Amino acid sequence: MLENIYRHLEQGETPEVAARKGGQEVALPVLASTLTTIVVFFPVTLLYGVSKFLFSALALAVVLSLMASFAVAMTVVPLFCSKFIKPEHVLHHHESHQPESATSSVRRRRGLLERFNGWFNPKFEAFLNVYDAIIGVVLKRPVAILFVLTGIIVVSLFLFPLLDLSFFPRTDPAQFMMNIKLPSGTRLSETEQEVAKVEQLVRDTVSPQDLGMIVSNIGSTPDFSAIYTTNSGMHTATVQVSLKEDHKTGSYEYMALVRNRIAREMPRITAYFQSGGLVDAVLSLGMPAPIDVQVSGSNLTASYGTALQLARQIRRIDGVGDTFVPQDIDYPALQLDVDRTRARELGLTQKEVVGNIITALTSNAMIAPSFWIDPKTGNDYMLTVQYPEQQIRSFDDLRAIPIHGRNIAQSTRLDAVSSIREIKSPTEVDHYQLRRVIDIYVQPVGEDLGRIAAAIDHLTAQTRFPSGVTVTLRGLVQGMRQSFRSFGIGLILSVVLLYLILVAQFHSFLDPVLILTAVPPGLAGALVILYITGTSLNVMSLMGLMILIGMTVSDSILIVEFTRHLRGDGMSVRQAVVTAARVRLRPVLMTSLATIIGLLPMALKLGAGSESYAPLARAVVGGMSVSLMMTVIMVPAAYYVAYRKDDLRPPGEVTY
Repeated sequence: MLENIYRHLEQGETPEVAARKGGQEVALPVLASTLTTIVVFFPVTLLYGVSKFLFSALALAVVLSLMASFAVAMTVVPLFCSKFIKPEHVLHHHESHQPESATSSVRRRRGLLERFNGWFNPKFEAFLNVYDAIIGVVLKRPVAILFVLTGIIVVSLFLFPLLDLSFFPRTDPAQFMMNIKLPSGTRLSETEQEVAKVEQLVRDTVSPQDLGMIVSNIGSTPDFSAIYTTNSGMHTATVQVSLKEDHKTGSYEYMALVRNRIAREMPRITAYFQSGGLVDAVLSLGMPAPIDVQVSGSNLTASYGTALQLARQIRRIDGVGDTFVPQDIDYPALQLDVDRTRARELGLTQKEVVGNIITALTSNAMIAPSFWIDPKTGNDYMLTVQYPEQQIRSFDDLRAIPIHGRNIAQSTRLDAVSSIREIKSPTEVDHYQLRRVIDIYVQPVGEDLGRIAAAIDHLTAQTRFPSGVTVTLRGLVQGMRQSFRSFGIGLILSVVLLYLILVAQFHSFLDPVLILTAVPPGLAGALVILYITGTSLNVMSLMGLMILIGMTVSDSILIVEFTRHLRGDGMSVRQAVVTAARVRLRPVLMTSLATIIGLLPMALKLGAGSESYAPLARAVVGGMSVSLMMTVIMVPAAYYVAYRKDDLRPPGEVTY
């Protein structure tokens, strides 16, 4: 807008008239740019689950700020220009384009900013002359130039299959967790010894300057505390390692080191590693694995065998770090068969028999909880009843447990009303949608979930399962696929809405197509920068692509709209294209470079928590950089190819 106002002031018009005309000239492109940028955030309304809550506030903030910016740009900026721009400002602006000798005496009396403008503007004029020469060459062979640039874009699109696919950028949680499992039936004391070795291995691997503390939870107890642990038996444990806030080495690097040492030095242990961070827990909705392969069926033995077979095959997939089956079905257990006829004859019920056994072996905390409130402090204490710890030491002691009942005066022995035999029992029985499932937790080494999930899908499609056994994929990858699908649909709808809005603004079906030619270079640049920096394609980088589409379209709108304006003033197509490209290059450079420079710290991960937003910044920076270089050539060339026949029409006949 300022460039147009200065142009009218140089033509001798008053500041008020220049501000009004300058604002009118840019009203259409500014409105179109604002609407197109707002529309690209439409896919946020189609996002699934956590992604929707992550980006709803961002989209709303951008839309409201754009609306406020448009109102200020169309009202406050022209008003201030009409009141504060003086004739000497126009003189200085004009003199800055003059040779060094013509302005040297004036520049000595200027301030630092004006001296910078006097130094910069002549050099920018020289750059514009070079750009004019490039445009002249382009307009001589526009079709060939478009063909070459389109070929470059198409070739860059082949980088898409090479990108890692993840749901959300991986952040360093400054901790990691290990689920430890030994062979079924391992005694608690032996499990404790093995966990102590794991703790020592962690201390030897993690630098003392980085290590915070180690917390281990070994085994499980049949009471309320079992809610807070994933352990399912005496042979399982959970080890949590926290790092100091200023740790030098990342959590995932330490996880890889500890994983390799455990596999090499402690092969008897099965270890599953997870970050334990809050971000991962929220994104996966509390599930312990980003990829959870669930094997379900009515026959638990067949499901477990299928799960073990799949786990062995999944472990061989490239990029898989851990595979872990948390359930066991061969845990040593005792089965108690109550003789209901004999028990009824003695005046006992099955509930009373089982209650006596539970009280003897553990306590009655789960079947008959009782509380006592201290009258002095008001603290409540749980009261439980339990046999002495060493009273039940053999099968004979177990069979001799006295059974008491409400309707009998004297106790009877357990073996008088039941029989006991050894069996193999599952450590836990999980259900999903009423069906019993066996889980296979899959943890990738890096961020790439898409390629591993696709390989697992291919594996399950090629495998024949027992009758009644089904395999499904759940976990973080499920949300990732749904979010990607909604993003894809939303991006397509956004481009369609962009086209319709531009058709309504420009009253043309062809000009919006020319404007949208700036989108493919931006997408190609984003793919290139993501591939070069090793950044995965995730919801953050997809959000960056959405922002990128709106910004690249805004730049091409400036060129196309001003070309239409110049043609309406009677210029030929070629002259209008050259003039519009030259005049609009400054605002295009200003908006693009401002965006790129502003996002560079985020793209370089210079701030705290910048790992989450680095993919977004990199997608925008890479896309804007390539789009800036290619749009200022492609859009003029495409416009000239589309309308160059109009130069052969009679004077005064102009088509759009």
